[in-house]
Amino acid sequence: MKKYVVTALVVMLWACDTKKEPSKDDFKEELDEMAESPVEISDENIINILNSVPSPLEISFIIHDAGIVYDKTLLNSENNVSKYTSNNKKAINLGVYGTDLGYTDIYEQNQHGLLYLGVIKELADDLGIGQFFDFQLIRDLTEKSKNIDSLLLVTNENFNKINNHFQEQNRSSLSSMLLFGGWVESLHLTCQVTMQHMDSDELVERIGEQKIILENMMILMDVYGSQDTFIRGLADKLKDLQKAYEGVEITYTYEESTSKIVDGVLVIQNNSSSNVNITPEKVKEIAALTAQLRKEITG
Repeated sequence: MKKYVVTALVVMLWACDTKKEPSKDDFKEELDEMAESPVEISDENIINILNSVPSPLEISFIIHDAGIVYDKTLLNSENNVSKYTSNNKKAINLGVYGTDLGYTDIYEQNQHGLLYLGVIKELADDLGIGQFFDFQLIRDLTEKSKNIDSLLLVTNENFNKINNHFQEQNRSSLSSMLLFGGWVESLHLTCQVTMQHMDSDELVERIGEQKIILENMMILMDVYGSQDTFIRGLADKLKDLQKAYEGVEITYTYEESTSKIVDGVLVIQNNSSSNVNITPEKVKEIAALTAQLRKEITG
């Protein structure tokens, strides 16, 4: 069992748990325990962090629904695939291209989607995980944009199978690289679009919310970076972004969940909320640092 000693982790752990909201007393109790002893992160908790990362496809929906025009120049060129020769580079850019595929599909850019499907297949085969993709099914769904819901479902299922496979083969670091690449590309898309639409409160808030995900990513980078120089280098580059996010404030208001019966089904309503305080200057700083990081992993 891998263990990682951390000195400040409580916020990330409860923030990434979508099934449980903390009370003020819970938070204070955890902080008191933190002061007494370090926190050990087991393999199980690492997997929980991996699973807590939101789908990069979510931001593509938000960008599309905001009425923002499709822009392929924001995506990683499919011609770059030949540059990726190491397993780390292949895994991280498999995540990048996965995000790009979702973006093209949501905008119903079928021809571009097929290009990205091609490079995804190439990288997946190189990593020995091509068997987890039903490429013909994905191709059929990509060509029929009305089946976008089915496409996203199949894509998510495929990536879940890949994550499980990497973990079973003791290659969990590649799962982290895959998800990290998807997250960076998602943040990159968000930043680049927001720079042109600073009046979009939802997009600005989404950038601020990534502070929590970044902290989780730093944990994974530190865990795997101790054994991998490439990942350790990424962790060093993330520190500048982490420092920029120190100026972003996220406050939580805890409210008890409520339940009701809808069409015979019990529905739990989460009544807690959060507020993100981030300035336009901070958005620009984060966008610039994210662009540098993205260039590093896709170049």
